[in-house]
Amino acid sequence: MKLLGKQILYNFKEQHAAARSQIESWEAEVEEAQWSTPADLKRRYPKASFLKNQHVVFDICWNRYRLLVLVTYKSGIVLIKKVGTHKEYDNWKIT
Repeated sequence: MKLLGKQILYNFKEQHAAARSQIESWEAEVEEAQWSTPADLKRRYPKASFLKNQHVVFDICWNRYRLLVLVTYKSGIVLIKKVGTHKEYDNWKIT
C-alpha cells in the first residue's frame, strides 16, 4: 500500500517516544501490504475498527493511542488522518 501523511506520524513519534517502535512497525507492514478488501486488512489486524466512509482505527501501544486512516483499496492508498491518545480520540469528528 502507498502510505500518505507520514508527517503526522513523524510529529507524533517525536512527542510520544513510547509509541515510536510500534508506529514504525505498523508503517513498514502497511507499506508491504496489498489489501484489496477490508477483509484482507482485518486478517492482519483483527482488532482494527472499521468506521464509515472507509475509515479505519488502529490501536497503538495496547490501546493507549489511536491511529485513524482512510483506506482506498482500489488505488492501494492508506491516508493517515489523525493519531492521538485514547482520550483525544473520544473527541474526534470522523466524516
